[in-house]
Amino acid sequence: MSDFSSYLFDLDGTIYVGNRVLEGAASTIEGLRERMKTVLFATNTTVYTREEVRDKLGRFGIACTAEEVITALSVAGMYFRNYASGAKVLLLGDEAMREEMTRSGIAVTGEASHATHVLVGLDRTLDFDKLTAAVNAVRNGAFLIAANPDPYCPMEDGVIPDTWALVKAIETAGNRLAHDTVGKPSGHYAAYALQKLKSPPEQCLMVGDKLETDIMLGKSIGMRTALVLSGVDSRESVRSTGIHPDYICSSINDILEETRLETI
Repeated sequence: MSDFSSYLFDLDGTIYVGNRVLEGAASTIEGLRERMKTVLFATNTTVYTREEVRDKLGRFGIACTAEEVITALSVAGMYFRNYASGAKVLLLGDEAMREEMTRSGIAVTGEASHATHVLVGLDRTLDFDKLTAAVNAVRNGAFLIAANPDPYCPMEDGVIPDTWALVKAIETAGNRLAHDTVGKPSGHYAAYALQKLKSPPEQCLMVGDKLETDIMLGKSIGMRTALVLSGVDSRESVRSTGIHPDYICSSINDILEETRLETI
């Protein structure tokens, strides 16, 4: 794959699954770095900071800096700085969301009546009071912002409700649709990724396991795309969704083995 100068990798389902690194992930990243390629990691997570993602990759033998990690929360920080100067944001999410917003200089409020925006992510400590505050903020005129469009998060024993499940509850009770989404495959995420990659999109390869987020992100900005079959989607998913990646790989291990790549 020497034609590409930059690579953008999804994480869960592509580099690792839960707390298990996928075979060949570390050696593939190392091989690309040896070839002087730019490598960034792109995740829709809202429950980890960039430093926590960096540390997790490090435990898997994949060295990177926090600046090489893009999360839905880092994009959200850019979004509020660029499009909602002076925003006061009510948060529905884990502690990582508060940390990233504070780092980005975004004003956070716990009062529904003071909020100009409600940012929603996966919230593993969600309770009725927090959900009620978000609903009332939206009914009072606050803009509803989804950190990502994921309806559920796969776990070893099933799934848990993710961002979009909470967004739909707030839309229903708040009687107002979500104003914007910042995670993959949004244009906001794409612009942030291109800024970090510092390469023309045609020189970048987006690698991921989800057609509707990873592959659509790459296609929307002119990147070449590679679907890995180690995560959520399959060849049948390509047929059923009509979303066609440029390549299908059995795993990330195939990225440096050009003869194994299946062209669509």
